[in-house]
Amino acid sequence: MIDRAVELLSSVPKVLVFTGAGMSTASGIPDFRGPDGVWNRVDPSEFTLQKFIDNPGTRKRSWDMRNKSALTALPNAAHLAIAEMWSKGRLTACATQNVDGLHQRAGLPDELVVEVHGSALYCRCLGCTETWPTTEILDRVAAGDADPHCEHCGSIIKPAVISFGEQMPMAAMEQAFAAANECDAVISAGSTLGVYPAADIPLQAVRRGVPYIVVNQGETAHDDIADVLISGDVTQVLPAIVERM
Repeated sequence: MIDRAVELLSSVPKVLVFTGAGMSTASGIPDFRGPDGVWNRVDPSEFTLQKFIDNPGTRKRSWDMRNKSALTALPNAAHLAIAEMWSKGRLTACATQNVDGLHQRAGLPDELVVEVHGSALYCRCLGCTETWPTTEILDRVAAGDADPHCEHCGSIIKPAVISFGEQMPMAAMEQAFAAANECDAVISAGSTLGVYPAADIPLQAVRRGVPYIVVNQGETAHDDIADVLISGDVTQVLPAIVERM
């Protein structure tokens, strides 16, 4: 199947890559829906935006779940392969559900990485426009401030990650769909493709009839529409494809 993927990609100048949590498990960041995923250990309904705003206990549990190791993880071979695709002039954008910043650490320019679910690397005040590096807020939590509030306006501080029930970032979604409307092929890597509206991004490209390559360890919601379906480790499959592009 790698041969078929390379064949489909051989003559296309602009590839959109869509990535999910399976991209980062080899970097030590757990996924959400896999056998050892985060949502098997905690109830996702506890972490809606409204509960975060209304319930100090929810906020404390949310901060307790976060640690600095996830903020300092290193990109793996799959991230580096996508960066190499960009260096070869073949990448039009990388739309990612991930919030870990590993695509940028692998060498992709900020303007090419579209973070449709936000970023775990910084936090924002829900009352004013103030932002902070997440490490700074975690230092406050470690020092005993279990429910940190903004020192400027007193409002709640929240990681800049999209919560359940929170509006998707409009600018990022517009950029991702624009890339889907312009690309000549799309690769989905490390995503179960079951979370919408993010999973609509590769579908927008597919509706235009461009080749669709899905790489994931396990089933996805788009298995039946992929032109090439590769069930395997993204850290092995993506470098093998990009090397031959």
